[in-house]
Amino acid sequence: MPVEFKHATLDNGLTILAEVDPDAHTAASGFFVRAGARDEASEIMGVSHFLEHMMFKGTERRSADDVNREFDEIGANYNAYTTSEITCFYASVLPEHLPHANDILADILRPALREDDFTSEKGVILEEIAMYKDNPFWVLYEETMARRYGGHPLSHRVLGLDTTITSMQCGQMLDYFNNRYSADNTVVALAGRLDFDAAVEQLRKLCGEWARTDARRDMGTTPTPDEKFEMRDDKVTRCYQLMLCPAPSADDPRRYAAMLLAKALGDPDNSRLHWALVETGLAEEAQSAYDPHDGVGDYFVYASCPPERAGEVWSVIEREIDNLVDSLEESDLEKLRNKLATAVTLAGERPGGRMQRLGRLWTYLHKHLTLEEELDSINAVTIDDMRAVFEAFPFSPRTVGKMLPK
Repeated sequence: MPVEFKHATLDNGLTILAEVDPDAHTAASGFFVRAGARDEASEIMGVSHFLEHMMFKGTERRSADDVNREFDEIGANYNAYTTSEITCFYASVLPEHLPHANDILADILRPALREDDFTSEKGVILEEIAMYKDNPFWVLYEETMARRYGGHPLSHRVLGLDTTITSMQCGQMLDYFNNRYSADNTVVALAGRLDFDAAVEQLRKLCGEWARTDARRDMGTTPTPDEKFEMRDDKVTRCYQLMLCPAPSADDPRRYAAMLLAKALGDPDNSRLHWALVETGLAEEAQSAYDPHDGVGDYFVYASCPPERAGEVWSVIEREIDNLVDSLEESDLEKLRNKLATAVTLAGERPGGRMQRLGRLWTYLHKHLTLEEELDSINAVTIDDMRAVFEAFPFSPRTVGKMLPK
């Protein structure tokens, strides 16, 4: 039987979606909250990620041990993640355990937020920040994002800063939670073998009393700086170079052409940058990607190499960008289409992948696209489309960061 899309909205604004597949062997559930680092005030930067941790510290009905034990008892594959724009809590289970998984997920989305849990978890967050400070790429990426977006909230770091986490108060977290984690700012995505009507009725009982807050995202005007900067670190032995520049937003129809263009330039396995830099031995890593956001997007170009080759590597990157459009051939496009279509299809073969795709697409676009519709959009991209998106977003202006040994 074909996969069937289902949609319901509770009176309080909670959106419930499903791709029902009677032939699936599993079922998946995800709660997608339209809240991330860009929705935070600067003084509480990192609160969304901190809240993600606090969701697993217990509720009025369950202790932290109960949450983990019950997920384990039903054999759930469960986790959570926070980005600049979304916080997601999810689980994949056998179909008969989906109601129990929904019950746990809905419960942890209303955490106790106890002061002692908040205080103890602060240390965990600070340790995580310290761990990422030892990752040269991550340090350079966060600094480049901060400079690329300046005072815009997309410059916020998902983990926050030592200063914001240390000074954050539990009451500030509670205020943020009450505003952003509302029914009308949350999407529940389900996929696999399930009874949609029964799931809606269960979620109505579990979440029907959640408040509606009419939470809004401050889109603002994003800056487009043309800037180069350099960082030095005595723990670094290589040169790391990273560039960010404007690209289509997540809801822009040109996003498929932008994605293929970025892959043509810097797909990790077979691309212009791979053959010009990695295969020639000039760089250990060289890649590019398209990173769409709500209302704006980025092209991302990255390379690591011996410090003495930094200038040569960057000259090659600029040359490949300049020659990119003129070098495209129909055979390139066919390979790119097939590779992207394979990746999209693989992600959609399991209910867990379908749930993620369904929840994220609705959170960004507020509409449903079937897997087939997305594949049609990918296959419809022409070289002229890629040239047009390059003309509109010509990998400039550029925010370019470099990290070198001290």
